[in-house]
Amino acid sequence: MQKDHNVSHLLFFRKKLRNKGTSAEAELWKHISNKRLVGRKFRRQHSVGCFILDFYCPSEKLAIELDGDDHYWQEGIDKDFQKELFLKGHSIRVLRFENKWVFQDIEYVLSTIAAAFNRR
Repeated sequence: MQKDHNVSHLLFFRKKLRNKGTSAEAELWKHISNKRLVGRKFRRQHSVGCFILDFYCPSEKLAIELDGDDHYWQEGIDKDFQKELFLKGHSIRVLRFENKWVFQDIEYVLSTIAAAFNRR
């Protein structure tokens, strides 16, 4: 693993986020954990640099971010832009979904993620 992945000073925050995740994160995790999605391994609350990703697939260098209401205000939009810019510099692609899509159309979410595999 690269030296800027899962840095030790963010361990407390990663664990806290894993233990107090949103219901959308818990639901998506049921579908992608244990290599359930096309045999790909995902990690929850994986950090790269100073950013913590909701889900990360190392073999695909793919981040999955689930967005709640706070992501649609200007401050959230700006933070997301900075995060994606940083991740792009590390050759990590980002897929974003609104939380509601996990509950309204999980098949769409899963097929979109699977379609992104091997698209570098």
